[in-house]
Amino acid sequence: MADPSSYRPKPGQIPDSPGVYRFRDEHRRVIYVGKAKSLRQRLANYFQDLAGLHPRTRTMVTTAASVEWTVVSTEVEALQLEYSWIKEYDPRFNVKYRDDKSYPYLAVTMNEEFPRVQVMRGHKKKGVRYFGPYVHAWAIRDTVDLLLRVFPVRTCSAGVFKNASRTGRPCLLGYIGKCSAPCVGRVSAEEHRELAEDFCDFMTGRTGTYLRRLERQMAEAAEEMEYERAARLRDDIEALRKAMEKNAVVLADATDADLIAVAEDELEAAVQIFHVRGGRVRGQRGWVTDKVEEVTTGALVEHALQQLYGEESGDAVPKEVLVPALPEPVEPVQEWLTGRRGSQVSLRIPQRGDKRALMETVERNAQQALVLHKTKRASDLTTRSRALEEIADALELDSAPLRIECYDISHLQGDDVVASMVVFEDGLQRKGEYRRFQIKGFEGQDDVRSMHEVITRRFRRYLVEKERTGEWAEDTAGEQAGGSDGDGDVGGGVGGGTNGSHPLTEEDGRPKRFAYPPQLVVVDGGQPQVAAAKRALDELGIDDIAVCGLAKRLEEVWLPDQDDPVVLPRTSEGLYLLQRVRDEAHRFAITYQRTKRAKRFRAGPLDDVPGLGETRKQALIKHFGSVKKLRSATIDEICEVQGIGRKTAETIAVTLAQAAPAAPAVNTATGEIMEEDHETGAPETTADAPGDPVTAGVSDERRGQEP
Repeated sequence: MADPSSYRPKPGQIPDSPGVYRFRDEHRRVIYVGKAKSLRQRLANYFQDLAGLHPRTRTMVTTAASVEWTVVSTEVEALQLEYSWIKEYDPRFNVKYRDDKSYPYLAVTMNEEFPRVQVMRGHKKKGVRYFGPYVHAWAIRDTVDLLLRVFPVRTCSAGVFKNASRTGRPCLLGYIGKCSAPCVGRVSAEEHRELAEDFCDFMTGRTGTYLRRLERQMAEAAEEMEYERAARLRDDIEALRKAMEKNAVVLADATDADLIAVAEDELEAAVQIFHVRGGRVRGQRGWVTDKVEEVTTGALVEHALQQLYGEESGDAVPKEVLVPALPEPVEPVQEWLTGRRGSQVSLRIPQRGDKRALMETVERNAQQALVLHKTKRASDLTTRSRALEEIADALELDSAPLRIECYDISHLQGDDVVASMVVFEDGLQRKGEYRRFQIKGFEGQDDVRSMHEVITRRFRRYLVEKERTGEWAEDTAGEQAGGSDGDGDVGGGVGGGTNGSHPLTEEDGRPKRFAYPPQLVVVDGGQPQVAAAKRALDELGIDDIAVCGLAKRLEEVWLPDQDDPVVLPRTSEGLYLLQRVRDEAHRFAITYQRTKRAKRFRAGPLDDVPGLGETRKQALIKHFGSVKKLRSATIDEICEVQGIGRKTAETIAVTLAQAAPAAPAVNTATGEIMEEDHETGAPETTADAPGDPVTAGVSDERRGQEP
């Protein structure tokens, strides 16, 4: 590990002008390329105290052994040179978008004497017109097959073309009218080139001209009673319309634009691009990248623009480029795009209308691409094994942590304080083993104290079971079934103690999963939360379970009794797995907290009546229509409701009389006074909390309802 001060340039050596800089390692390999409006100010940021640098930046400057720079005249030149050097050196610490496939294009080889329509992949060639990219090659072939009726351009290879010229016989497409057969001289080279140019014009969106021309020719043929020719033209028109329908209109003003969306987390980012030409989506592509450097959304967009248009020119760069965030500064990037196109390019964020709606669609595709990428990565057995081994090495564990439990605390300004426990086994989620806690030992906001309580309650159950049954065999532990804590401390499992069984065992006597210990406990937080968890285990006398914390801000791994965190490499699969565990615990906790808060908001006056269940509450509201009318009813009138006896009616009347009627709810937007909900007495506009994808469709008992 190099000391950045050993290669720091002397004061005054770095010019205060635009330029591009390169960091090299001890082997003279370029590991990072960057640009700056002021080289002096930018490079000074890299040579500050290491403790103040982002972990990724810190890793880069300690890996480097030297830095050099090149001065340029403008920021646009800096952008161009940065792109060229990234392509040339492929530096390991730069953002590099990777794709798992080569997207096919519909290509027309206008650089040949007899242009050919074909599917092309890879690098673009000079003199060839490209349309797309398409997601699948078959989509191109379907489109071409429809258009060849109207534009019978050559599609055969050079060998087939030469063989047909030598024998004087065209291929099958020439006989069925889907090729003009220039190979045998049916049309001249000039006529065939005109067909190819018409084909390109149609693909660029100029469809109305050809449709109107064919419709006019069809009408003329019908008037002259050339019905066979009119029928052929009718079929040609239908073929063109089918080809147009394959790309639905998304922008009514026939806009040429590219829409770029980014979905990201702390470690990775997915980019999706929709290519819109003539108001229609002509193609789609996407990339995924590791966020090796500290980078903003605007910087990710800038890197995507460089990769997308770095080797393009002319019409390949559209008039409009719509993005989720603008690079900083935006002027050099916009000027660079304008130079690539040769005319003005608008780079902006869509705010409203059709373009904003389409951008939301692109954003959903980017989110889905990121989720799919993570799913593929997590489902790979080799990758999971490597992740567990890396965690074991980093935390100095005796063996890989096959069972990991992660805990997170969630609350809203100190109210409805809850916690979650999620379980990963062999690197995969075990959603049936998730548990939810209510903090009971105190009121208010104290994440450290809450973490201590949760860890204590969870592992007290473990010790009870261990004392009752003793240690169980390792092969048996791998078959345990899910369960709850049994005494109501912890929610999330099936209620224990039924049919005479022990609260921590199934009916067949096997210990439940909640009593099965993990090899690693992960807490969401830094040193204070880790110390609280470790203290809870020490107080219980447990010393064979490892503890660590993952701080979200810098993705640092904290260990008990250590002043400095463990910084896993940016490309570490172990760090990726810990992040997934932590994020899942956070999601599960906040979902539970929102559910509890929503229930509290929906509480009505009838909830305070002792012994009144949900069925009888609904019967009362159905009979009287509202809590307001029920409050004014007599005891005899309440007794008329089925299932309500006189004693219960008296209790209802007394409870409602003692409870002061709440002030009417007011819609702040309209000033309208809202009626009470007919079922609970709460305002009708109170919204339910979002559903939990883990517990949706599960019974109340399975969800671990609190007593």
